[in-house]
Amino acid sequence: MLVNSKILLKKAQEGHYAIPSANVIDMESIKNQIQLAEKLGLPLIAAVAESHLGSSISLEDAALVGRKYAAEASVPVVLHLDHGQSFETCKRAIDLGFTSVMIDASMKSFEENVETTRKVVEYAHARGVTVEAEIGHVASNFDENDQEALYTTAEEASAFAEQSGCDSLAISIGTAHGVYKAKAIPEISFDSLAEIRQATSVPLVLHGGSGSGDDNLSRCAKEGICKINIYTDIYLAAMKSLEEADASDYFKVRAALQKGMNDCLGHYYRVFGTRA
Repeated sequence: MLVNSKILLKKAQEGHYAIPSANVIDMESIKNQIQLAEKLGLPLIAAVAESHLGSSISLEDAALVGRKYAAEASVPVVLHLDHGQSFETCKRAIDLGFTSVMIDASMKSFEENVETTRKVVEYAHARGVTVEAEIGHVASNFDENDQEALYTTAEEASAFAEQSGCDSLAISIGTAHGVYKAKAIPEISFDSLAEIRQATSVPLVLHGGSGSGDDNLSRCAKEGICKINIYTDIYLAAMKSLEEADASDYFKVRAALQKGMNDCLGHYYRVFGTRA
């Protein structure tokens, strides 16, 4: 069933587990992830990042395919726009039928971030769509010009959630997007997480879950993170599966890629302790 994220994240918050948000990059990955979630009887947040649009999927195609398979599924599925960079992109996603959007204005000033987020919230809430925002900044290991994470403080998180009206809040506590240098596991500030959790009741989100270590992510889920984004690990697993397979034709290639993605996503369901 196609749903927004409000009830799912509140249940995760109360149950001390997290729901995976695994970026989809084409129509096959949308279909595969939803089918795996249904097989496991678990909820899914199928996320389409704005940065991936145009390379292998359009927003229109993602909405069409995502809504079809989500509506047919027996488990709750959220169709989510990840890292929307503007009100206009979020509006397009909402108008096309996405049930959740993230507006990422984290690199703007606090006041501009609040203003931009509030504008998206007003438009989304009038249409039954939930909104994720970000305070602090999760750095990207893929971008040499983006190496400085801006850690989230409890005071910022509390004030931002109250002033913006967002439904969930991505925070920066030590992870980064992409592949960690020398495959080092990051040091996550669990003290910061505890302070933020005490300061606000809004469900919290962790970006940059890939490569962050199973123990770290399991602890994050138990201590207040309700949604964890994974992308890099999913597609690295797909390529590893392909390399190990005797994929001599198109159908074997597709099956190998699907197996790698599904095995990895299934692993993270267990790590996050996700429940129905």
